[in-house]
Amino acid sequence: MIHFLRMTMLAAVIVSQLLHAATLKAEANEQPNVIFILCDDMGWGDLGVFHQNESKHDKKFSTPNLDKMARDGAQLRNHYCPAPVCAPSRASLLLGVHQGNCEIRDNQFDKKLPDNHTLGTVMKSAGYTTAMVGKYGLQGKSEGVKKEDPGSVQGWAGYPTKRGFDDFFGAVRHVDGHVHYPANHYPLGNSKSHQVPKELWHNDDEISAKLDKCYSTDLFTAYAKHWVGEQVSEADKPFFLYLAYDTPHAALQVPTMAFPKGQGVNGGLQWLGNEGQMINTAQGKIDSYRHDDYTGKGWSDAEERFATMVRRIDDCVGDLLQTLKDLGVAENTLVVFSSDNGPHSESYLQSVPYDPTSFQSYGPFDGIKRDTWEGGIRVPTLAWWPTKIPAETVDTTPSQFQDWMATFADVAGVAPPAICDGVTLLPTVTNSGDRDASTVYVEYSQSGKTPNYDDFEPRKQGRRRKQMQVLMLGGYKGIRTNIKDHTSPFEIYDLRVDPSELNDLANSSDAMKELQRQMQSQVLRVRRKNSTAPRPYDGQPIAALPAQPTSPGILVDSRSGDFQYVPNFDSLSSQSGNLRIIQDPGKYVASLDANQLAAVYHFKGYIAVPKTGKVAFQFQSDTPAFVRIHETVLFDNDFHHQADKKRSTQLALEEGNHPIEITILGGTARPNWQLTGALTKQPKTEIVAGKWRMPIGK
Repeated sequence: MIHFLRMTMLAAVIVSQLLHAATLKAEANEQPNVIFILCDDMGWGDLGVFHQNESKHDKKFSTPNLDKMARDGAQLRNHYCPAPVCAPSRASLLLGVHQGNCEIRDNQFDKKLPDNHTLGTVMKSAGYTTAMVGKYGLQGKSEGVKKEDPGSVQGWAGYPTKRGFDDFFGAVRHVDGHVHYPANHYPLGNSKSHQVPKELWHNDDEISAKLDKCYSTDLFTAYAKHWVGEQVSEADKPFFLYLAYDTPHAALQVPTMAFPKGQGVNGGLQWLGNEGQMINTAQGKIDSYRHDDYTGKGWSDAEERFATMVRRIDDCVGDLLQTLKDLGVAENTLVVFSSDNGPHSESYLQSVPYDPTSFQSYGPFDGIKRDTWEGGIRVPTLAWWPTKIPAETVDTTPSQFQDWMATFADVAGVAPPAICDGVTLLPTVTNSGDRDASTVYVEYSQSGKTPNYDDFEPRKQGRRRKQMQVLMLGGYKGIRTNIKDHTSPFEIYDLRVDPSELNDLANSSDAMKELQRQMQSQVLRVRRKNSTAPRPYDGQPIAALPAQPTSPGILVDSRSGDFQYVPNFDSLSSQSGNLRIIQDPGKYVASLDANQLAAVYHFKGYIAVPKTGKVAFQFQSDTPAFVRIHETVLFDNDFHHQADKKRSTQLALEEGNHPIEITILGGTARPNWQLTGALTKQPKTEIVAGKWRMPIGK
């Protein structure tokens, strides 16, 4: 085995008399507040400003509050979820990674969210108070807790308060978000599971018995308003709120009553906190209200229900935004609205069928939830920040959920962690300039078929899904379904002129044939295989970069600063004089002045693999460090850093050059770190000729 590097580095109900004080605190707090609102199965076409308002369909509804949010802020019209179903999509959002680097894939509901950086931990490290309200479903198996002891969450290793959230109020398990009256029996449910009450938790306490007649959309909004009010009036820190609705997915249940008059602190939904009447709409008959705009039109029961559910979300968002205005913090708060995937096709009620064809919830696209066509993965997304985002901004640059970790870190004034696959979206959503391109990558497997809806292209109707994959590259979308092996070709679409994916450009020209080759190579470079979600291309060696002249050396750069974790180096501001190419990293570090040590160091170079095969890597570091090969994770020794643990992994690599970058914290310590590697079947073969390589001219 040969050493690539071995070196030592130097190291609630809010009363009106509190509003003035709240405003003064908001003005004194320079870090903006952040709220991320996520809907469950709300399609791109369900948003008025995206589709409903201009729809020629015979049925449509309105979203006036969301439309106003869009007019006053930014529309992200090409924003993508990481997978077309909730668990992997939400996991990627919270972890800041796309599906190629995510531990939760496919239909892995209730799987434990890895103990790593999350939106919660990143914002807490930046000085924020954090809360999650709503649907979770990433808690892991309950272990060591007796069924008769529901008052303990110790068995859920991935519980939100163990993943960076100071406060949690919501449904822990996936199934508990399928019905929207957690305290009440519901005889209309299409299964026993959808008829019985569900659990709802507030931190360590199970509280569903207190929630009679509480409709979940109202409940989560009222608590969110209450929590925000507490932060503004009592806390001296900025806040981050992740508000995750469980609607309009699952049981098509409607509220008990019309939305209360008014909005904001003194109107709309109110948190009362009284057992049996926790909120002001917990009265009357459950599942009884239909919005007046959607009755008497000859619509089906399911259609009246669905339109009412979406309108209720719309009312709730308007209520929350007005609350921010009333509290004097609107101008210092970024609010993002999105959905976890495309629209669903079920009602979860007896004899009440529903299809998203009723309102063309998929918009002008083909595909629904569980499809990787645009209707399944392009999600309605808005960003609102009165002092920073110009009104009527439209951002058409492709982006994906992992970008929000980088964006919120940017808002908070810190770097995202090195593991984050995203880039900040601030330049384009604030209409202030260009930004780095997002990696838009999707992989998902499901045994069903794309529905045979009349307004879908016939070629896609009934198309078998199975193994699916999407990659955006060079402005084009590559998509393949029912993948048999790595040679399965991508269909290629130019979504800028063909958003409905009608004109497959693959094989249409030499340029498209070359793009096909590039896509098939690039999808291998952005992902690590996962044993719990096997893919037919798992055994394919990672493609090397195209051949180019190289010279001996490694690129080294550094930054000063105060970092609580290994930062994404590309997100840091440049400092002149730090960047250089060196031949001997050990001599370079030994020459550093102990009084001018950097806080973080970044090494980039190529390894040259002389023959295609498996390479065994080992890595150890005394200080937190993170290693990538191409765009995928090679070693993560950052979160819960272990100095004495030698980490090992194997990757199949194609003959040729492969880029590796190492980001490691420095400071006053003298951390030893070591990266080694060798071809497994040729342990004496030096795969880098004893040195790192750099492209000539770089």
